Formats: sequence, C-alpha cells, structure tokens
Amino acid sequence: MLPPIWRRALLAAAVLATYLRSATLAQTMDGDAAQPARDAPLSIARQGYFFVGGHLFPSNGDQAMAGQMFVQFQIPAGMAKPYPVVMVHGGGQTGTNFLGTPDGRPGWNDWFLRQGYSVYVVDQPARGRSAYYPDAQGPSAPSLARGTEQRFTAPEQYGLWPQTRLHTQWPGAGVQGDPIFDQFFASQEPSITDNVLMDESNRDDLIALLQRIGPAILLTHSRSGPFGWLVADARPELVKAIVAIEPNGPPFFDVVPSAPRPTFVRSWGITYAPLHFDPPVGQPASLAPSLDAADDGPDLERCWLPSSAKRTLPNLQRVPILIVTSEASYHARYDHCTVRFLVQSGVQPDFVRLADIEIHGNGHMMMLERNNEQIARELTAWLDQRLH
Repeated sequence: MLPPIWRRALLAAAVLATYLRSATLAQTMDGDAAQPARDAPLSIARQGYFFVGGHLFPSNGDQAMAGQMFVQFQIPAGMAKPYPVVMVHGGGQTGTNFLGTPDGRPGWNDWFLRQGYSVYVVDQPARGRSAYYPDAQGPSAPSLARGTEQRFTAPEQYGLWPQTRLHTQWPGAGVQGDPIFDQFFASQEPSITDNVLMDESNRDDLIALLQRIGPAILLTHSRSGPFGWLVADARPELVKAIVAIEPNGPPFFDVVPSAPRPTFVRSWGITYAPLHFDPPVGQPASLAPSLDAADDGPDLERCWLPSSAKRTLPNLQRVPILIVTSEASYHARYDHCTVRFLVQSGVQPDFVRLADIEIHGNGHMMMLERNNEQIARELTAWLDQRLH
C-alpha cells in the first residue's frame, strides 16, 4: 500500500487533471479554444435541413405526424466527390455522434466535408429532432449511465468481454462525473422497442432521402446497420456503397455482454424486417439457423448461420460494402459472423479489423474517440479505392 503522502499526491494529481479537462472542454464549447493550425475554416456552399417520410395518425380529435426523419446537410464549396455521404447513428444516439466529440474535437462530419463530400446527418424517427409519439411508435427504453460506461466509455473497468482490456482511446475517464462522460451521456436518448418498426420506418425514410438527393453512400453504425442492408436490398441503384461501422449483430442471436445466454431476435439473420433472398424466403423460420461448427479463434463467438447455403441476397451483391470493427468493442467478438452470413449469401464485403491495420485501443464509439480522424482517413481511402 502506498504511504499516505503518496496517496494524497496521486489524488491531487487526479483532481487537477479532471479540472484541466473540464476547463479545456468548457473553452472549446464556448468557442474560445484555438483550433489546430491545420484545421482551416470550412467553406460551405450550402447548408440546411429538411424532413423525409412520416405519416399522419389520429390524436385528440385531430391529427399528428410520426415516423418522419430529420435531415441536416452541408455541401462544401470545394465539393470534389460525386456521391454524398449519409450518416446514420446507432441505438440510443442521435446525429450528434458525427457532428463533433464530447471533448470538443471535430467529428466525422467535418472530416468528410474536408475531403470534398456533401454530408447528410440524420436523426432516426422517434429520436432527437424527429418527433416521438408513443401512441404511434410504441414504448421506448431509456439509455442508462452504467450501461453506457460498460459498453461504450469504460468497458475496461467492467471486463464483461475479453477484449475490454485493450480499450484505451476514450477521451476521458469514461465514468459518471467526468465532464467528457457527462457531455456524452447528455446526448443519449431512449429508443423505441419495436425493432421491426424501427427497421421499416428507417428503411422507408432513408429511401425517401435518397430519392430526393440521388444515389449516395450510407455510413451506418451499430443499430442502424440493418437499415443499410434493407435500403440496399430494396433500392440497390440508390446505394453506391455501405460503410458499416460495427453493424448490429451477430446474425439471428443477440450476444449481450451482461446477459447469461444468447437471445433470438433477428428473424432475418442480419435484420428484423424482411430481406429478399433468392430463392425467395416466405417465412424467416425457413432460414433455420444452426450453430456453425467452425471455431474462428480464441475470444470469438461461434456463428449462427442459415442451414442452407443456397440462398443469396442478389441486391446486396451489387453494392460495395465495408465492415469495420474495433479492437476492444464487444463487436470484436462477433462481427466476423455478420461477414460470414453475407459471404454465405453471395455478398463479398471488405472486412477490416482496425487492429490489423495498426489502429489500436478503440471501442464501439470509435467516431468519438481520440483517434477518430485516423479511422476516418481509412474510411475515405477505401471509398476512393472502390468508387473513384
């Protein structure tokens, strides 16, 4: 045990570090902190917002609107890329995930703008600036502080999956009371619990968005992963590429870090709503998932895959797909199963484990972590290779 004088010194240092982080965050939020010299001012030709989708429903003797999707956009003055990027956040989140970081650094929105992409950032229906009506969209589940620490910001302190020990990139202590955590947690939102409705309403709204702006790149994260598969399945000509950041999975069964056993949730394997297989699938039960015998390696889940390898996803075969998985996320255990599901369905996604390209220490919220720009650089390099 350390002598009392050393314990007091360490405590004082920790308090000072928290104060300095808080002061820096406050300066950045107030606009007083100087930006790095390399961050020249963004030149925006046009920006704004609009809504897509939505439907009227009876309410208090009148009508209200539910199911609409809020979209904000920026078009850079030096637009150099032919296809815009549509950024779709995950569960419990909003589009703020891409606009900046909780410690005040630029987000992926700015990075893509600087590369010459127009960027459209959405709030999912019933989330953020997209109205939520329980009468039309059903109940919701809250985002909770401890669960946020466990999964996103401080998994290394809980050890719920083997890879947590590798998490180093969150910009702060990652726990309640830390000013950076508190900023992030303030952005968390309840999510509707009807997963089929969530899939279908986001699919329809994203299709409406692409019909309005033209073919685009879909950048999905986590729970929005199925939306990318569904939009490309329904309208492959509108999807130039999918960049899937740790897409919702694994196939068929949820492997929740805090749950004692897997739970069957995704009837269609990688989505909750129907996909178009060839030969057609009338009922999802006919996919008959079975636990594959292959052992993919230590600390990795075995995969549930359709019993028949003869069914394909022909529309997804037409779309370039990148799946990205970090080193320390709970997704590190099972994203390979999503890849195997797609490959068995005739799709050939590119799969990048960040650790394999010497990007280490990231968790599930990699777009907010300290090296978010390094990761974004890899995403745009892949798009340059596949599309330009």
